[in-house]
Amino acid sequence: MAKGKELKGRIKSVENTRKITRTMEMVATSKMKRAQDRVVAARPYATALRDVISSLYSAELADRFPLLRQPTERAKRAAVVLLTGNRGLAGAFNSNLIKEARALIAQLESEGTEVALHAIGKKGLGYFRYVGRPVASSRTDIGDRPTSENAAELVDGLMADFAAGQLDAVYVVYARFVSALSTPPTSDRVLPVTPPERGKGPSPDYLLYPSAATILEKLLPAYVRNSVYRALVETIAGFYSAQRTAMKSATDNAGEMLNILRRTYNRARQAQITNEIAEIVGGAAALEG
Repeated sequence: MAKGKELKGRIKSVENTRKITRTMEMVATSKMKRAQDRVVAARPYATALRDVISSLYSAELADRFPLLRQPTERAKRAAVVLLTGNRGLAGAFNSNLIKEARALIAQLESEGTEVALHAIGKKGLGYFRYVGRPVASSRTDIGDRPTSENAAELVDGLMADFAAGQLDAVYVVYARFVSALSTPPTSDRVLPVTPPERGKGPSPDYLLYPSAATILEKLLPAYVRNSVYRALVETIAGFYSAQRTAMKSATDNAGEMLNILRRTYNRARQAQITNEIAEIVGGAAALEG
């Protein structure tokens, strides 16, 4: 019965693995729902900011704000902010984000742009350290509930460098949360600010105080910070969506493996019983002879 004991051991091991993956699937589902709520909650504020800026924007005002300074030639210096997870067990989620960042960096450098990489998350940081790519800055302490303060910490220094002319562009690579099953890696340029297009229909009639220029001076940094904040919360939601899918797949695969192992064990057990009966019958026949 050595084979039967071996199969029983494998069945127990797969059962334990399935319990773990099922628990992780349930935890990821719960965290995904909370992260998705934060994504939905962030969108109205972003829409309101975009609408106000598009209403206030004019070519005359744009010349007065460094954050609106559009490039007249190829960027000489750019920053790429890569957002990844701190953990794995999420399928190809982190590797797809890293692949997107590598493609963006390669494109910029092929155009003669000097790129500074800022890695947010252990997986992205670990990969680029492994391949020997210099990292200008890194953060691994932003948890599952990023805040607007976290976004400000990430981008305020880059805004200051951009306003001072030390940077010509800032990109964010993140997972855009479309749905629980669709979180494509995405590259967005957050600086310079591209003036939002005005929506169709009549423009809102704003009462401006003290002036459009003063309001824009406050709103433009808020708009950039909000873009980074939304990238953070969407990446967190995307990570848990990917982890939930990966753990569900692992649980289902474990269930299929258990069915195969149990059928194999039952056949082995049945074969052993048949052999034992044959031996008893053969022994009885020998005694009678």
